[in-house]
Amino acid sequence: MITGINHVTLAVSDLERSFSFYTAVIGLRPVAKWARGAYLLAGEGWICLSLDAETRHGPQPEYTHLAFSVDRAAFDDCAEAIRSCNVVLWKENRSEGDSLYFLDPDGHKLEIHAGDLRSRLAALRQQPYEGLELYD
Repeated sequence: MITGINHVTLAVSDLERSFSFYTAVIGLRPVAKWARGAYLLAGEGWICLSLDAETRHGPQPEYTHLAFSVDRAAFDDCAEAIRSCNVVLWKENRSEGDSLYFLDPDGHKLEIHAGDLRSRLAALRQQPYEGLELYD
């Protein structure tokens, strides 16, 4: 039985550039690094950066993305710190809670979000998506 998400692996074209981006810009905590990869902590979850010659060369057209949690009180400072690094923004926030949508150096779509599943479900109860079914 599934007990949670174990980790997320991101293919990267330049390990040093990505390691610097994820630690200095986003603030993930480094745990291990080697010639072709690194492990970084994002709260209790972990991210693997994996050097890969087949890495994308820009963002994919679909909505798939990785969202990082940010405390509501820290959101503005975190968003400003990320913006100050001249990241490319890929979407405007239209959902519940504060969000900033930006790209990493390889075009992976990322988000910082001040909210959680509970706040999202509360918003859906107020303004349901078309065809919404809630299972609780």
